[in-house]
Amino acid sequence: MFENQPKGLFALALANTGERFGYYTMLAIFVLFLQSNFGWGEGLAGTVYSTFLMLVYFLPIVGGAMADKIGYGKCVTFGIIIMFLGYFLLAIPAGAGALAITIMSGALLMICIGTSLFKGNLQVMVGNLYDDAKYSGQRDSGFSIFYMAINIGALFAPTAALKIIDWAEKSLGASEQTAYHYAFGVACISLIISIAIYYGFRWTFANVDNHKAKSESSVEDKKVETEEDAADTRSRLVALFLVFAVVVFFWMAFHQNGLTLTYFARDFVKTSSTGIEGMMFSVTNLVAVIFIIYSLFSLFQSKKMSGKLISALIILASAGYLYYDYTQLPISGVEISAPIFQQFNPSFVVALTPISMALFGWLATKGKEPSAPRKIGYGMLVAGLGYVVMIMASIGLSYNLTDAQRVSPNWLVSTYLILTFAELLLSPMGISFVSKVAPEKYKGVMMGCWFGATAIGNFLVQIPAYLWKVVPLTYVWGVLVTLCLASFIFIFAVMKKLEKVC
Repeated sequence: MFENQPKGLFALALANTGERFGYYTMLAIFVLFLQSNFGWGEGLAGTVYSTFLMLVYFLPIVGGAMADKIGYGKCVTFGIIIMFLGYFLLAIPAGAGALAITIMSGALLMICIGTSLFKGNLQVMVGNLYDDAKYSGQRDSGFSIFYMAINIGALFAPTAALKIIDWAEKSLGASEQTAYHYAFGVACISLIISIAIYYGFRWTFANVDNHKAKSESSVEDKKVETEEDAADTRSRLVALFLVFAVVVFFWMAFHQNGLTLTYFARDFVKTSSTGIEGMMFSVTNLVAVIFIIYSLFSLFQSKKMSGKLISALIILASAGYLYYDYTQLPISGVEISAPIFQQFNPSFVVALTPISMALFGWLATKGKEPSAPRKIGYGMLVAGLGYVVMIMASIGLSYNLTDAQRVSPNWLVSTYLILTFAELLLSPMGISFVSKVAPEKYKGVMMGCWFGATAIGNFLVQIPAYLWKVVPLTYVWGVLVTLCLASFIFIFAVMKKLEKVC
């Protein structure tokens, strides 16, 4: 899984893990903070939240264009510094008045600007690692590893935020409003770790930040640039924007996890669970399962007996922990709250990444691995199947059901599992496709456009929410199934154009 990968991948991935941990720690409690600290209602808090997300994903277009001028490494460094200042401002308990709102608004804007300089350009640098012919065949698997690292940060972030708030309230006697600021401060620490990793291991990827500002370009560079095949550039850009059009609808469907799928968890899913089913609501149990999966791969792939022995011991220890936790389950069952379902997607990403890489690696040895555009198309189909499961779960349900009519949490967990399969087919493959196909002079801005498509999808997330309690549940999910299937059909209709530039 990790063999024949450039060393710089792991340094860049870990730097991104730290940044994502801070971001998702903040995001997990942000809306709760807005309501608790300022007394805002769901509507105003939701508007601030969605506007923030929109800017986070739209501004990388500007950050990418800037990087194409001054270099990717400079933008990444500036981005980390600006984000740090933004999170530092959020960590200041400034009260609930106009000054506090002003400080918070400035902090959010700085986080958006910093992210625009950091996120997309770091991924361009990852893609540049695979321009070396020695690693060119590993591009897709490399981005799968990179994407897994993002989700490691996301996996632990919500639990970390809640634990820090609880610690601040109990150990320091902080009020609820003040305790939130301690959690925001964690993002500052995670960014310090990120920049330490970035500069401590910069020697492993310094060669990929070799972009020169236009003012520094040699005459020969300019000559080559003016003679570039315009038709090839156009075909590449067309292919990229066709993919961007498709992924808009994927993110619209996928990010229902924070909206209509959360509503479903709150209003229609049982509020407690027993036995093995109840164990999956503990993040430590999910981590133990992840350890078992990775150790199984190591057990069969290790060439040394010592490696096999260590893997076997980790498997036994993890299985022992799971058995112990099972014996400690309360007879009355484990309480289930709607937000806890947010842990399943990142845990599934981390757990399934080696499996998906092994599958596509096996297909590659037989010459049958699908191209990146085909994987994206299949991802749309799989996403549609995820909402078919929700249609099945919703048959016979009304918005005024009783507690006795609530359904098993397995329906929702199954949907998250299927959506994660779709995400692994589409998101890391899409990023890989952009890094490979984008013309050299547009790499930064094209990666920014990938995030711009994500931003549009985030904006469209609200459409199913407006259908909530207006039409039957099956119709809500049916809209998403229809959009996913239409996107699947569309991308295969233009497949020749997409594969032509791969």
